Parts: sequence; structure tokens; C-alpha cells
Amino acid sequence: METTIATKELKVSIQGYAGAFHEAAARAHFTDQKVVTVPAHTFSDVVAQVESDRSDVGLMAIENTLAGSLMANYDLLQTANLRITAEVYLRIRLNLMALPGTDLSQLREVYSHPVALMQCREFFKAWPRIEVIEAVDTALSAREVMEKKDPTRGAIASSAAAELYGLEILAPGIETNKLNHTRFLVLEKGRDHSGDKGNKVSLSFSTSHESGSLHKVLNVLAAYEINLTKIQSKPIVGRPWEYRFHVDFLLEGHVTLEQALEAIRPITRELRVLGVYNEGDKP
Repeated sequence: METTIATKELKVSIQGYAGAFHEAAARAHFTDQKVVTVPAHTFSDVVAQVESDRSDVGLMAIENTLAGSLMANYDLLQTANLRITAEVYLRIRLNLMALPGTDLSQLREVYSHPVALMQCREFFKAWPRIEVIEAVDTALSAREVMEKKDPTRGAIASSAAAELYGLEILAPGIETNKLNHTRFLVLEKGRDHSGDKGNKVSLSFSTSHESGSLHKVLNVLAAYEINLTKIQSKPIVGRPWEYRFHVDFLLEGHVTLEQALEAIRPITRELRVLGVYNEGDKP
């Protein structure tokens, strides 16, 4: 008798619904597990679901090559009882879709997530009669086009969403720049990163309110030959003109994580490791 090995089921919280890009990123990353997506209306809901064990992990977009960083998500990373355990890069192809048989000239309203709309501004300059309207999610926008049966209504979403909800793609790939990629973070419950392995580190810190404070930190990292891949500043709420910095860097064998932290600890405040994980494969 043959023995069937069951594939482990993994509950993944995503911002969005079936057919969303977060779902595509989850399935692209967790290829050896059966992914069951847990929809969330907002990124705050994603965090809450993972923290309360309603899901095993969460997926959160953090930056896009066209729209830039999702600043509110840096605040969530700072306050959540979560840590980063992986990153996923996904090529984003945005498609304009509507009910089957609809002509593009019939559209009067097009719905999608604000970040998706930002990536398609140039396309709609040629269609001034179409009003673009912000919505909670790309896939949910597509689902509502199907549900409302309104031929003047369209959505911007993935080809998977068009197939799932029986819509026709009127204009494929309408993003302004075709080198359009989003970086997603995989989040797990707990802040203890000591058991996590990888060559990439995300951390946050603030500095003293003095001229040149950040420069000192960067000089130390440069002296240790640390490959800095991103630095993002964020105002600290309630502390005018003070900033928290979120930094990503690669550990390439020059120093250990502990050595890097000890080097900058004396010249930073509120130093926190947000995650230790392997660098994701860029498309």
C-alpha cells in the first residue's frame, strides 16, 4: 500500500482577497506548503491576525519600485509583536478589466488600491472621462465589478483576479513603468530573532537630536564594510523633528551581527533588530 505524505497547511494573512498580489507573493514563496490565505481588510488587520494566532504568518508589502515605500507599514513594524523572517519580490503587472463584452470607451469609473492607481497614472491621461477611485484592494475591486454588473465600472488588478471573477482584460500591463516590482515581508509572531538565520538584517534606531548623528552611524557601518541596501527615515510621533531610521543591510562575512550591533549601539537610541532572514531573489 502506498503512503501519501500530506502537505503541511500554512495559514497566511494577506492584505486583500483571493486574486490579490499578496496572495500571488505568498504562493510564490511558500512553494513546499499548502497555502491557505486569510484575508485582511488592512495591514493592521494582518498584524492582529498573526499576533492572535489566527494565522501562522503574515505577508506585508513594504516598498514598490514605482510608488516607493509604504510608510505606514514601517510604523506597524515598529509596534507589532512580530519579526521579519523572509522577503519576497514580485513583478507587478496591472491590468484594466471589466465585464465581458465591455468596450474601454464605456468605462466611467475604475477602482483599485491607491498604490496600484499611483502606478497607472500615465495611462489614464488618455482617458479623462474615466474617474479613478481608491478602494481597499485590487482583487476586491475586481470582485465588485463582477457583483455589481455595471458595464461602466472597471477595476485594476491581476490577471488571476480577472480569471477568478470572470472579467475581461481590456488593457493589459497598464503600469507606467514595466520594471514594476513590489517587495513583501514575511512576518512571524514574536520579536526574538536569536534562532533565525540569514544574510540580511533589518533594524531600526533613533539618534540624538544633534547635527551629524546619523552620519556617525553610517560612518561606523562603512568602516565595518557593511553593505547597506536601504535606509528609510520616519518622523517619531510626539517628538517633533526627531526621526527613527529603518535600515537593511547584508552580512557578507566581514563582521557578525553582534559585532555590527555593538559598534553602533553607543551612538544610537532604541536600537531594535526587526528581523534576520535570507535575501530574496529579485526578478
